[in-house]
Amino acid sequence: MPSPEYLIEPRAGYSPAIGHLVSMLAYTRATTLMAVRGLTQAQLDFLLDDDANSIAMLLEHMAAIEEYYQRDTFGVCAAGTEWDHSYVAMELGPKGRQRLRGRPLDYYLDRLQRVRAFTLEQLALRDDAWLAETSDWWDDSVANNHWKWFHVMEDELNHRGQIRLIRKRLPRSA
Repeated sequence: MPSPEYLIEPRAGYSPAIGHLVSMLAYTRATTLMAVRGLTQAQLDFLLDDDANSIAMLLEHMAAIEEYYQRDTFGVCAAGTEWDHSYVAMELGPKGRQRLRGRPLDYYLDRLQRVRAFTLEQLALRDDAWLAETSDWWDDSVANNHWKWFHVMEDELNHRGQIRLIRKRLPRSA
């Protein structure tokens, strides 16, 4: 796995501000991938307690959140998205503990990669003015596309922290 790049700068194929955003999304994803490297299915499905999220659930959640924001900001999401599955992954909880398990690491890595590839394709079609476009948001507020994609990154970073904590607490037999 290549080391993450520590440069936030424009990227070829993207407008300047979107290129910066793509740089930050790439770093965030690289550190997430490092956090899950080598995990077994049992480790991915491990629960710290009866109310916990597993690493598998958190990885599915990351993909589902990105699909939600694809739908919200691009008007479309990656092909093959199953809304029922994505909804469960967005909400996590008891349904997630039942349904988001039993798959190897490669399944989650592939899913994250496919979702991100679609995001990058769509971002390449947009310009910096698109980042500033606003829409109504939660609690009668307004959000722009830049904030929405910042939130995708912020959500992944938050859950990556949870993944690191869970990984440190894995039993030796998992």
